[in-house]
Order: sequence, then structure tokens, then C-alpha cells
Amino acid sequence: MIVCVRLPRLELLVAAGGPSALAGRAVALAPLPGGAPRVGEVSGAAESFGVQLGMMLGEALARCPSLELVTPDPVGVTEAWERTAATLEGIGAAVELSDGAYFDARPLYGLNGGQTGVLLAAQRAMRTTAVARIGMAPTRFCALAAALQARAQRPQTVAGSARDYLSGREVTLLALRPRTERLVRSLTRLGILTLGELAALPAEALADRFGPDGVLAWRLARGEDAPPVPRSPLRRVRASLALEEAATGQVLERALGVLIDRLLAHPERRGRPVRSAVLAARLVEGGTWREKVVFRSALSHPDRMRLALAGRLALLPAPAEELTLAAEELAPAGGETPRPLLGDSAAVRRARLLEGVAQARATAGTNAALRVVCVDEDSRVPERRVMLTPWEGPAC
Repeated sequence: MIVCVRLPRLELLVAAGGPSALAGRAVALAPLPGGAPRVGEVSGAAESFGVQLGMMLGEALARCPSLELVTPDPVGVTEAWERTAATLEGIGAAVELSDGAYFDARPLYGLNGGQTGVLLAAQRAMRTTAVARIGMAPTRFCALAAALQARAQRPQTVAGSARDYLSGREVTLLALRPRTERLVRSLTRLGILTLGELAALPAEALADRFGPDGVLAWRLARGEDAPPVPRSPLRRVRASLALEEAATGQVLERALGVLIDRLLAHPERRGRPVRSAVLAARLVEGGTWREKVVFRSALSHPDRMRLALAGRLALLPAPAEELTLAAEELAPAGGETPRPLLGDSAAVRRARLLEGVAQARATAGTNAALRVVCVDEDSRVPERRVMLTPWEGPAC
């Protein structure tokens, strides 16, 4: 059984200052600077006026003239999810963070006394988070659907099969997955309103119309999903610097240089080069800014890191009062990856391939590099002839 812990409206709650700040107020997240003028998450009071997530700002203000806009706080959201994951890991769970916090409950049965004991342990762990919704089901997607139906401190458990539970749910649930989000509008226009109707269709027809994403949606509707992939334990390697005045330009670049030196001198790094880093800032006007940077090769030289990170400072939407640099992923110890990798020998080509795979996984996750495994050569359905599985190689 898979447990899903979901924090609804987390981005809005963090930006507004907690659930009490939203009581009776029509509040929405302000559009991001430089992006489309669309509002983010909205409060219940704003929804009562017809304001919805992704609505154009002008239309939202026309429907609700008293609508209040708050500045997004992506750093605070990340920290909230980290606290949630750390809390669940405290009860022994191996947590995956994506659109929620997922973990497999079966390894915890003996420690907590079965399914009910695991749910009670998760409920006790999340008792300080009033907005947490907990669902337990046979698959990740079904657990997410159960969490959406759950109430605060009242976990929702799916006793039967995942397919039976999902059959009556609307296809709009597919919008919670990035790969299947774009299919919702097309499916509803075709008259497919429930996941049961979608599961009854032949997989070949969905593959022909929507490609691999259509097959994924079909599998989710049938109660099939990949198990959670626990995140790798990584001790926090970060450095922060408070700025005396609103900093821009060269002041920010000098502060970045100080942060890089502090990060490389951090004792938890233990000589490992940095493969990806997160540059964040707390803005003077309120809110925060966060940017992930994946280096072309693992770095431990301050000058090269400064060249890679300095250009991102131009993306700051406002002057900063605090700057933070954190290592999100560290490569194995042994110095920087040799760069450039020159030559045409087999060893050099393999080294290039392994470094490219490591960089892709640092950007897009573990499923960024897959290999094809032949399963049923005689099948008439292309999707059944072969399957994709994570590709593993030395030094990856």
C-alpha cells in the first residue's frame, strides 16, 4: 500500500502567512515577473467569486474587485516540503517528493502494527500541519486521489482495487500529472468524462491518438502506476549571506563569490564536486526567488562555479536582502570531472556518455536515461513489444 501526503494550497498558504491569514479573504498568488499575467493558487473566498487558478489577471480582478495579490515564496514552499519529508522520514518512511509526499507503507507494518498503525503514525507526524491530507491506496495515483478526498486528520483508505476506486472519478484527476495534464481537455471534448470510461478504451486507440502519454493515462485509469522512488539522503550543504542594503549588480556578484567559497569549504561536502546547485534570494519587496542550475560537469573550482552562476543573478525580479546558495546534488569524491573530454577513443566516448547521463538525471530525475528491454516480440501492439527501464552504468 502506498501513502500520499498532500498539502493543498501550500504555495498560497506559505506566501500569505498561514491558514489563519486566508480566513474569509479573497487572496491569490500574484503573477510571476516576466511571465504571463495569470494568477496562481486562489483561496476559497476567491473561488466563490469565480476566480480560478491560471485565470488572466484582468478577468480575475473583474470578477472579484476586492481580490488581494500576494507575492510567491518558492523558497518557503521548498522548505515546507523538506520539513514534511523530514517529518515522515522520522517515522521510518522512504519518501518521494513530487506532486505530494509518497512512501511505501509495507516496510513499516511490523514497526507500527499494520496499515492502521502506519496511518496513525503518519497522522501523528503531521499533526502540526493542519492542512495535510493523507490517503492510502494500492498505487501512487490512487493514493493521490484518496488524499484529495480526505479531510484534515481523517485519512482516506482504499480497501478494494485501485481500478474500482478510480472508475467513477473524473478524468480531471489526470491534470495532477504533468505528462497527462494536456490530455484532459481533449478527453472531455471527446465525451470521456470518467476514468472508468477511459480504462474501457483499447490502449491501441489511445496510443494512436495521444502517443505514450495516452498509454500512461490509460494505465493510470486502470490502477497501474510505478512505485515511489525514495529520494537519496543528502545532508544540507548550503551557505547564506544577509545583505545590509538592497543589493544589485556588482554587490550581488561579490556576495555570490563569498557564498561559493563558503559552500566549497562546508565540512559536509567532504571533497565531493557539485553537480547541481540552487541559487535563492529573499527580496526586499517581499517574497523569494529560486533558480536551479545544473552544471555541464561536476565542479569544485570557485572560478568556474562563479562563471556558471553569475549570469543567473540577472534573473532576479527585484533587489535582494539575502542570498543563499545550496548544493542540491553532489558527485562522488575524486575531484572535478575532466573537461573537456577530448579524443575519439572508446574510453573517451564512454566517459562523455556517462557524464551526459549524469547531467540529464540531475536535471530531469532518474528516468531521464532509460534502456529498451524486449518483452514480447510477437505482440501486435508496439507498446507491449518492448519496455523502458532505467539504464545503469558505472559512475552514473
